[in-house]
Amino acid sequence: MKAVFLNGSLKDSSHTSNTDALADEVMQIWEEEGVQVEKIRLADYNIPYGVADDLGEGDDWPAIQAKIEEAELVLLGTPVWLGEKSSMITKAIERLNGSASHTNEKGQGIYYDKVAGVVATGNEDGAKHAIQSIVFGLSHLGFTLPPRPNCYWVGEAGPGPSFIEAEGIKSEFVQKHIPKLAYNMLHVGTILKENPIPTKGNT
Repeated sequence: MKAVFLNGSLKDSSHTSNTDALADEVMQIWEEEGVQVEKIRLADYNIPYGVADDLGEGDDWPAIQAKIEEAELVLLGTPVWLGEKSSMITKAIERLNGSASHTNEKGQGIYYDKVAGVVATGNEDGAKHAIQSIVFGLSHLGFTLPPRPNCYWVGEAGPGPSFIEAEGIKSEFVQKHIPKLAYNMLHVGTILKENPIPTKGNT
């Protein structure tokens, strides 16, 4: 089974990402279970704005889209800014939408039988608001969401240390939700791999 993680941090890979640190905990479980994992830091690529599958010369999205189409598990990660998901992850969802009309070999949407989940970090509240927006978008596009499809950490109100500096990994809440997200995505992904969504009413 393959998994791909889209990190919507506004910083490229030359910078440390708190969102990446939380997602690593989920992906470590997957790797231990034999899942092939690939991480994509969206800020490393040229991804123009638009609701399209390919925006022409210089557009790096088609290559990313191809990796998503190959994967059974798709994890999106976002920092929380002003109570919202990042502009980078918003852009990614818009580009995913650009291929929503494409179909698989059975005539279903190409995101059918793919399982999605979300991780979010921030030093203030707003994670649930950001996650619910992402979860709805992914579900509407055809992804399947398992029980407890998210894990997040936020610090106290106002400026303060972020996930890594605050040692958010030690949070009892985070420790409980990392395995729920990882194993529920993996379990539902295994079910769909063996028992795909029927075509009746879905083409």
